[in-house]
Amino acid sequence: MPGFIFTQNHFSIVAIYNFARSSKKIMSSGNGSVKLNSKKSIPVIKFFMLLMAIGISQVSIAQKKDFGSWNVINTRLTLAPKFEIFNELQLRSQSFYNNHFYYEVKGGISYFIDKNFSFLAGIGKYVTYTDPGNFTKPVSANEFRFWQQLTMNNYLKRIKFEHRYRVEQRWFDTGYRNRFRYRLNAAVPINKKKIEAKTFYVAAFEEIFLTNKAPYFERNRFFAGVGYQISPYFGIQPGYVYQYDYRNNIGAGKHFFQLTLMIDIDGNKNPNERIPGNLD
Repeated sequence: MPGFIFTQNHFSIVAIYNFARSSKKIMSSGNGSVKLNSKKSIPVIKFFMLLMAIGISQVSIAQKKDFGSWNVINTRLTLAPKFEIFNELQLRSQSFYNNHFYYEVKGGISYFIDKNFSFLAGIGKYVTYTDPGNFTKPVSANEFRFWQQLTMNNYLKRIKFEHRYRVEQRWFDTGYRNRFRYRLNAAVPINKKKIEAKTFYVAAFEEIFLTNKAPYFERNRFFAGVGYQISPYFGIQPGYVYQYDYRNNIGAGKHFFQLTLMIDIDGNKNPNERIPGNLD
């Protein structure tokens, strides 16, 4: 299929890039109001439907048949126009809201160089339990992590792009590891020109995980979903995640339903437009 690369049954960054190229202006304005232009919205709607259709079709070929659940709560507090602190909680399960096997707790601080560049430093604890069952012991992985991150935003008409570069220092009971990550995140507001209160939007991202030890290409993660920014303080984003792990030349893929609640305390004090996405 032109414009897509399928490797181990997942999308590549090319999908999001072609999303930007194929999407056109989907809104029209008149008399000071903004409304949906149904004819011009067709490219975006078709693309999103295609993403979801292919994602659903992958369920039949997944290595693990059950859809897992992936729940996220992220909270931000604006300290000053250029500084904010954050916290994120995650809970994951192998089956749909059953067989919970993983949680993480993390936080940190961000500095906004300007509206398009920001730097973040974070710290977190990540715990993986034995499968199957709910938090079945013994714990199979207990990780403590530092990371540093540079985020760059750019805009193609209505499409919001976020390029995220991250370096991680990871400590396990079994030793120390480094990891390097790149995520391309895209969001398109539907009923407004930018993502603000009472805005519906579609979103997608592709992320790759690299290490300095074999296997060097460790993981790939794809997301496609919809979201609603309820107010300057609250947003919700449900969607589909496909994650593929490469371990010793033996891959393992997993499908998840993801639900994210975004809380932005003092959100009206932050002068920067948000591009929705998990802090993970």
